[in-house]
Amino acid sequence: MRIIDKTPFLDEKGQLSFMGQIQGRLQFGLNWPAELEAQQNVVSQLNKVLDKGYVLIRNFTLPGSEIVIPLLLLGPNGVTVICVTVVKGFFEAKGDQWNTVNNGVSQPASINYLNRAALLAKAVQKFMERYRIELASPVEPVLIAVNPGAHIDSMRPVARVIQSDAIKQFATSILQARPVWRLEYAYQLSDEILDPTPPEERKPVAPPKPDPSPASRAQAIFNASNEGGDLNDLGFSFEEEVGGFENSSDEAPAVASAGSYRPQQEARPAQKKRSRGLTTQQMVLIGVMLLFEVCILVGFGAYFYFTS
Repeated sequence: MRIIDKTPFLDEKGQLSFMGQIQGRLQFGLNWPAELEAQQNVVSQLNKVLDKGYVLIRNFTLPGSEIVIPLLLLGPNGVTVICVTVVKGFFEAKGDQWNTVNNGVSQPASINYLNRAALLAKAVQKFMERYRIELASPVEPVLIAVNPGAHIDSMRPVARVIQSDAIKQFATSILQARPVWRLEYAYQLSDEILDPTPPEERKPVAPPKPDPSPASRAQAIFNASNEGGDLNDLGFSFEEEVGGFENSSDEAPAVASAGSYRPQQEARPAQKKRSRGLTTQQMVLIGVMLLFEVCILVGFGAYFYFTS
């Protein structure tokens, strides 16, 4: 499998430095490094099963927007958006609802990871349409919970839900799925996604199908996500004209990975005051980290002073 990593703040060796961690936490949330590690876990397991004909693009920002797609898998079976979460506990995935379950009582979770996966798949679908990139089947949303402590009861969810002990089986099911285009088309498609031709210069070209197939489960899932979600929940609206995406808020949403994106609530709270482009929470975090570094430097200084 070809892996294309677009994760921000990585160094030349593909590692997340200390400063990269600070920048990532400020932009995407405190759990960002843990979420990247969870993504890598999923990528490693998929890579053991999927080989030639598959391309995985990691943490890719859709051109013309600030929407970051955690894992975008391209293969003979089509296009799949994979969100990864590190949550643990008991959950219920029902339609577009993502509920926590405590003592047999379910209630909406603070973050709807299920609907987020469906909305990100819809964003990719809209991106393809705007750039006149034709697909043989709709983009399928998948939510993977990597923590073994996550127990999920699924009832016709809008996104396919995979638990930690079923990741390899999920990869095998992809490998065995009926192809919708030729094996090598994923490589061409990845180039078109990463560096799309302007819509006005592109002529729609249908992907090379091996043979026609009936509507897949992905079609039903995508239709359900159209009915149950709104792309405005991602913080963006799609312009009617070909061209892409329009930011509908002054503050860019954090959408680096499944666990870092914070969806808008029905009653959106007032934006936090900013100083030099940073929120109060971000400035406090920077202050704490700087204080931590100063303490380390003072400790080393004291050690060398009293031991010399």
